[in-house]
Amino acid sequence: MIVLNLTEHEAKQVFSKFDISIPKGKLIADSKQVRSAVEDLKPPYMVKAQVTVGGRGKAGGILPAASAKEAEEAAAKLLGSQLKGLPIKQVLVEEKVDVKKELYVGFTVDRASRCYVALASAVGGIEIEETAEKTPAAIVRVAVDPQTGISSFDASDLAKRLGYMGSQLLDLSRLIQKLYRVLVESDAEMVEINPLVETEAGSFVAADARIVIDDNALFRHPEYAVEEEQTLTPQEALARKNNLAYVKLQGDVGVVGNGAGLVMATLDLLNLFGGRTADFLDVGGGASMEAIKVAVGIVLADPDTKAVLVNVLGGITRCDEVARGIIGAAGEAAVKKPLVVRLVGTNQLEGQEILAAAGMSVLDSMEEAAKRAVELAGGKR
Repeated sequence: MIVLNLTEHEAKQVFSKFDISIPKGKLIADSKQVRSAVEDLKPPYMVKAQVTVGGRGKAGGILPAASAKEAEEAAAKLLGSQLKGLPIKQVLVEEKVDVKKELYVGFTVDRASRCYVALASAVGGIEIEETAEKTPAAIVRVAVDPQTGISSFDASDLAKRLGYMGSQLLDLSRLIQKLYRVLVESDAEMVEINPLVETEAGSFVAADARIVIDDNALFRHPEYAVEEEQTLTPQEALARKNNLAYVKLQGDVGVVGNGAGLVMATLDLLNLFGGRTADFLDVGGGASMEAIKVAVGIVLADPDTKAVLVNVLGGITRCDEVARGIIGAAGEAAVKKPLVVRLVGTNQLEGQEILAAAGMSVLDSMEEAAKRAVELAGGKR
């Protein structure tokens, strides 16, 4: 499934329509606009790069500023630079929120249970995956039936389990119900507030915002139209241009396969043998030599990738075409990286001969190929 990530500013604009409190701020595209833009904002400020990646703070994409001058300097530093491969074209300058406590609240789809799930934690400000790994008991989960939605009782129970009572419990439960409306009415795969700030005055403010929308629903939401180049990395943009299903992950073993099921099985095998996958890339059935070349080239160009596993089970996909595409991509790659190829199916012998002539070996076993790729990337993590 293809999804669209909204920037923080875009997500907060959606939140404000549903009466979810957000910090007062201005969107800036030129650092020279900062001083005039912040005239009606109270210092200190937070200057935030508007790119659709996680961990912006750790990566230097969120900078504090005590004055308009510092905000201008921070904006000048961020604008025109890159954060995790994405160009920073806009920054959000906001009033800094008076923080008493940081929480996490979000909704996503639980496909195994065929329902939505509410996630909340009294520990906010860090990625929910990190919280789940280090302190899983800190995450509260509540299944939500899509037919009935989240009830006021469930929302209140969620707020109570985060430690709130009285008027704050009512305020937080109402916010949770509003966030659920954002999820449903936006056709979103996920919505989250991290951190959701409890201020010293006792109110709740969405200090950050994330909305991930299913692209298949965009015909119902023209208001979410955004520049593709602004929201995608160069690799993602090239993959979409060539109709390749590509998702960047956090590991160092690149993966190219034909068919979503095969690619998922490949990711599982790599994980089983101690590897960490750098991407999900599905070229689909019947991929041409050019499509294979582009796909392998995308993965080879990823600076995080240390080794690449190409796993093809040829049916309508011809192995000789795959082999030519692999050789073409390897020959044009700016940085040479080890390639592991598992090639089985239509024109298998021809494909193996083509690769052998280029000095590349081919494996028949997925397990052997996965083990070899993990070894070449540096072994188990």
